[in-house]
Amino acid sequence: MNTLKRLKISTRHAAVASALASAVFLLSGALHSQTIYRIVGADGRVTFSDKQPAASENVTALGSGGRALAAGSSALPAELRQVAGKFPVTLYTSSNCTPCAQGRELLGSRGIPFTEKTVSTAEDMAALQRISGDNSMPLLSVGSQQLKGFSDLEWTQYLDAAGYPKSTTLPAGYRNPAATPLVVVQQAAPAKRADENPAAVPTAPAGNGNANPTGIKF
Repeated sequence: MNTLKRLKISTRHAAVASALASAVFLLSGALHSQTIYRIVGADGRVTFSDKQPAASENVTALGSGGRALAAGSSALPAELRQVAGKFPVTLYTSSNCTPCAQGRELLGSRGIPFTEKTVSTAEDMAALQRISGDNSMPLLSVGSQQLKGFSDLEWTQYLDAAGYPKSTTLPAGYRNPAATPLVVVQQAAPAKRADENPAAVPTAPAGNGNANPTGIKF
């Protein structure tokens, strides 16, 4: 009997611990959402910050743990849409990366709506370093939680804790947004040459046009 009691108590404690871990995950996702900004200064220098930059600066938002929904989210079932709104999933990948493909396949098999960001340039790598602290890939973010490297077990645990369904509930024909670069460089508009905007030809003042045929004003 004592052994049976100890087993029951141990099982109960394990269940409580699991529930607490899930609660901590959900709470941390709600409190610590973050967006990283890429800022190009007037001198062309690029910096990254998690602080909202001035409106006058050239800024590109890179990654977010906020509540923005993926494109087409209005077509999702209500329960899945709610989970995706609270804990959006972003997958950071590189080319010729087998673990990245495995991670993408896992998300697809469970019907997880996610955004994919590709890392291929030096600026992408710098941004990923700023977001996660290193350049290991794949990187999966579930809300504010970051999972470095692919692990079927770990990814499944976090997706379960966030409340994502274990099998797909996506409507037929639903497609996640196409993968896009982590950093989208916005080219400044080229300055106009002087001959592209010639000065307006002066016109004669109203009245007798013969009085001042050159149109010169003093």
